[in-house]
Amino acid sequence: MFRTKSVEQSIRDTEEPEHGLKKSLSALDLTVFGVGVIIGTGIFVLTGQVAKETAGPATAIAFVVAGVVCGLAALCYAEFASTVPVAGSAYTFSYASLGELVAWIIGWDLVLEFALGTAVVAVGWSGYIRSLLDNAGWKLPDVLSGTDVAEGFGFDILAFALVLVLTVILVIGMKLSARVTSVVVAIKVGVVLMVIIAGLFFIKAENFKPFIPPAEKQESGGGWDAPLVQLMFGYEPTNFGVMGIFTAASIVFFAFIGFDVVATAAEETKVPQRDMPRGILGSLVICTVLYVAVSIVVTGMQHYSELSVSAPLADAFKATGHPFYAGLISFGAAVGLTTVCMILLLGQTRVFFAMSRDGLLPRFFSKTHPRFHTPYRPTILLGVLIAIIAGFTSIEELATLVNIGTLFAFVVVALGVLVLRRTRPDLPRAFRTPLVPLLPVVSVAASVWLMLNLPVETWLRFGVWMVLGVVIYFVYGRSHSRMARANR
Repeated sequence: MFRTKSVEQSIRDTEEPEHGLKKSLSALDLTVFGVGVIIGTGIFVLTGQVAKETAGPATAIAFVVAGVVCGLAALCYAEFASTVPVAGSAYTFSYASLGELVAWIIGWDLVLEFALGTAVVAVGWSGYIRSLLDNAGWKLPDVLSGTDVAEGFGFDILAFALVLVLTVILVIGMKLSARVTSVVVAIKVGVVLMVIIAGLFFIKAENFKPFIPPAEKQESGGGWDAPLVQLMFGYEPTNFGVMGIFTAASIVFFAFIGFDVVATAAEETKVPQRDMPRGILGSLVICTVLYVAVSIVVTGMQHYSELSVSAPLADAFKATGHPFYAGLISFGAAVGLTTVCMILLLGQTRVFFAMSRDGLLPRFFSKTHPRFHTPYRPTILLGVLIAIIAGFTSIEELATLVNIGTLFAFVVVALGVLVLRRTRPDLPRAFRTPLVPLLPVVSVAASVWLMLNLPVETWLRFGVWMVLGVVIYFVYGRSHSRMARANR
C-alpha cells in the first residue's frame, strides 16, 4: 500500500508511444491557463458579498492573506511540477513520495473536485447566458433551462452543450485548447481591467470609513451547517474586526481555487523544469493583484453596508448611474466561466489518465489518440458524464466539496515535498521550495485551518466519498497496479 513509484519510472512511462502526451505548452500558455481558471464569478460576486457581511473595506487585506496561503502551496507545487513533470498533479507527486494508497486517495479526491467543479461552473455559465438572452428578448423554454427554473422535469441544455463543446476542443489538442483559452482570457481580463479603471472615477474616500469595522460575533445554530472548528474547539468565527479579516480570508480563498490545475499539464509542457514554476506562480500573482484592485473599487464606490449580495459590483455601478458597466460585468462573467469550465475538465481528464496508466484504473483509458496525442477516451467518457450531471442538477449543495478537496490536495503536496527532500535528496530540482521544512509546515497548518472552517456536513460528504475510494482501491486498484505486477 505504501510502495512508491520512482521519479525516473514516472518519466519513463511518459515516453511510451501509446501512453505519452504531446509537449506543446509554454510558460505563457500555462500562465494563461492559470488566470483562465482562477478568475471566475468570484471576482464579480464574492468581493462585494464578503465586504458586506464579513470584512468591510478590509476585504482587500483578506485577499492578500488568502493569496499568501495559496502562495505557500504554489511554491510546493512548483517544486514538484518541475521535478516530476508528469500528468496527474498531486496524484503523481504523492505516488513518488508518500506511496500508492495515499496517491490513490488524492487522485480519487481530485476526480471529485474537478468533476463537481466543472458541472457547477457550467450551470453558473448557463445562468449568465440565460440572463443575457433575456435582456436581448430571447427566452429559453423552462423545461430546457434547468431544474432551478422548470417545475418538475428540467434539463439545462446550455450547460450540457457547453461541456460537450469543450470536450471536443480538448480531444482535438492542447494547443487548440491553449489558443481558445488565450482569446477568452484576454477578453475576460480586459473586462476586469475596464471595470477597475472605470470604478476608480467613482470612488469616494468616505466609503472606506471605517476600513476595519467593529467586530461582531457570527450567528450560528451549531448544527451540521456550522464550521467544524466551532464544534471541536468552541471557537466562534467573527465578522468584521481584525479576526473578521481572517474569517473573510477563509471565504475568499475559494476564489483562488484552480491554480493547482496548471500542474496537471506538466507532461504537456515543452520545458517543464523552467515553465511550470513560472506558470503556477505567475498566474497566482496576477490574479491576487486583480482581486485586491476589484475589492478596493467596489468598497470605494458604495459603502460596504449598502452593497448587494447577489451582484454587488454590477449593482454598485447601477447605484452610481452607470448601468452599462453592469451589463459588461455579466458579459465578462459569462465569458470567463467558459475557460474555468474547460481547464477544470482538462485537469480531471489528466488525473484520470495518469491513474489509468499506472493500472489503478482500467488501462483502456490510458491510450492516447494516434493523431492528436490526447487522452481522448477518458476525455470523452468524463465529458459526457459531467455534461449529463450539469444538465440535470444544479448541485450547489455539493460545491463546497470542491473546496475541501483542493485544500486536502494542498496538505498532501506540502507533506510530499518534505518526504521527497528526505528520501531523494539527489534528485535534480530546477525549482526548490524555499525555507524547507518551515514553509511546507506552515502551508499544511494554513490549509488545515481553512478546512476546519468548512461546515460539518461538507466533511461528512467528503468522508463518504473517501471511504468509497478506499473500497475501490482494495477491490481493484491494489491488484491491478503496474507496480504490484512489477514486484511479482
